[in-house]
Amino acid sequence: MAQTTSNMLPLGTEAPNFKLWDTVSDSIKSLNKLKGPNGTMVMFICNHCPYVIHINEALIVLAEELKTKGVRVIAISSNDAEKYPQDGPRAMELHARKMKYSFPYLYDRTQDIAKAYNAACTPDFYLFNSELKLTYRGQLDESRPGNNLPVDGSDLKHAVDCLLKNKVNTRTQKPSIGCGIKWKTS
Repeated sequence: MAQTTSNMLPLGTEAPNFKLWDTVSDSIKSLNKLKGPNGTMVMFICNHCPYVIHINEALIVLAEELKTKGVRVIAISSNDAEKYPQDGPRAMELHARKMKYSFPYLYDRTQDIAKAYNAACTPDFYLFNSELKLTYRGQLDESRPGNNLPVDGSDLKHAVDCLLKNKVNTRTQKPSIGCGIKWKTS
């Protein structure tokens, strides 16, 4: 299992806007329409990555928790679906329905949005405030497949608490680790 670390986009960066296809609702969604009143978490995930599979159940619970706090969760898959059909739009829709995702699962066919966010791996997390300014980027927590640490979302939950209390997050923000995004070669 190859490991790729996330790039650490500078804090304060404005969230790049997008209009992407939501594989579940079969409609185009934009960041400006999806953003939450108190914040927005954009995460780059995919169906087949062992790192995402490892935390998937916790993501579902976390998304529900964040919704009650006015923080919207948006998932994006940017993998090359021609080489990785298990991460293609139809497979994304089936996966989201099976897992009962309460958040949109968007497909970045051109990979332009992953590039705009400087995303590198799955999972990759970006937390923005109500003004869509970046307040956190990095890992969900210290758990990884095989390290026997609990998937508790502690790093991201702390960042959300700081966001909602309008406090500066003084903890070290550690990069996420996961499978590299499957970039198109042509």
